Amino acid sequence: MIRGKHILIGISGGIAAYKIPELIRLFKKEGAEVCVCTTKNALQFVTPLTLETLSNNRVYSDVFAPHNEHQTEHISLPDWADLMVVAPCTANVIGKMASGIADDALTTTFLAMRKPVLVAPAMNENMLAHPAVQRNLQTIRSYSNVTILECDEGFLACGTTGKGRMQEPEDILEVAICALTKKTMQGKRVLITAGPTQERIDPVRYISNYSTGKMGYAIARECMRRGAEVTLVSGPSNEHFSGKTIRVTTAEEMYNAATEAFHTAGITILCAAVADFRPVTETESKLKRHDDMLLPLCPTKDIAADLGKIKRNDQLLIGFALETDNEEQNALDKLRRKNFDYIVLNSLKDEGAGFGYDTNKVTIFAADGTSTSLPLASKAETAELIIEAVI
Repeated sequence: MIRGKHILIGISGGIAAYKIPELIRLFKKEGAEVCVCTTKNALQFVTPLTLETLSNNRVYSDVFAPHNEHQTEHISLPDWADLMVVAPCTANVIGKMASGIADDALTTTFLAMRKPVLVAPAMNENMLAHPAVQRNLQTIRSYSNVTILECDEGFLACGTTGKGRMQEPEDILEVAICALTKKTMQGKRVLITAGPTQERIDPVRYISNYSTGKMGYAIARECMRRGAEVTLVSGPSNEHFSGKTIRVTTAEEMYNAATEAFHTAGITILCAAVADFRPVTETESKLKRHDDMLLPLCPTKDIAADLGKIKRNDQLLIGFALETDNEEQNALDKLRRKNFDYIVLNSLKDEGAGFGYDTNKVTIFAADGTSTSLPLASKAETAELIIEAVI
């Protein structure tokens, strides 16, 4: 996580500067401290008052301003920062970075920065495709401390649609967290299942559960931040993951995707809330209401049990259990039956835990009989603690 980290945000004069207040807010929400430096043109799009109010720090926009805290802000800020984000980064500033030109607060600060720098370009698609810009991006990409984010495709400020949009603040935040996280899982391949499944009854109805996928997605993000190669198999969810994601709907689809990916995964974490039953048949037309209507069900394939049967000695298999009664006994029974190495127990009796919450409280049971109880925490923090306990 980035709590307590120092983030320096550099803003250049592009329309996407209007998104930077939200980026500052996201960093502050994660517990980071933020300072901002800008080109003078950037202040045509976003005001110093907004930036200073959100960051709680003075904006550095003029190398020779009499109110600068230090006479050499472009040196003191890189010394203070753990990470610099340049967003949006215009073609003009990209050219200066590539040529070593330092003629404003942003570019002088960039040249003095030796810690990680994330560059988020933003411009018209024709400008982005120009050979000079591509050459300059290639030059910057060769700097050992710089990571360049790919532009998104979509509607551009000039009214056209194409590649050139700055990545969204949430995506920039995720890349920043990855850059500041120790790569303790580098080289590991991880398979994670998340979210619910939906078992179709007819064209308008299905059987499902209250899972949102929040916990599974948090674990996927944590593994990717630590350098793992992650494959996320997800049922329907509004959560976002920037890594490889296989979208499924039914338990059958999740079974097929998970079993196919399992063979090359060194670590598998089964966090999905998979339906135990599905309708025997799916009707092609909407079922009409009848007082005596019966819906025959049959069991779905047991993903956890089948993966446990084929698990190799060099593979780690971790399951989840959500219980309402005899929680520990049921979790330990599931651990043994499905050949898990660990099982993570949720209880719906714990306030703030389970489906839909942004927090969780779990106990981790290991096959060797040991257990670890974690306190109520955000699901992001819980994911971090789970990975620390099992990897």
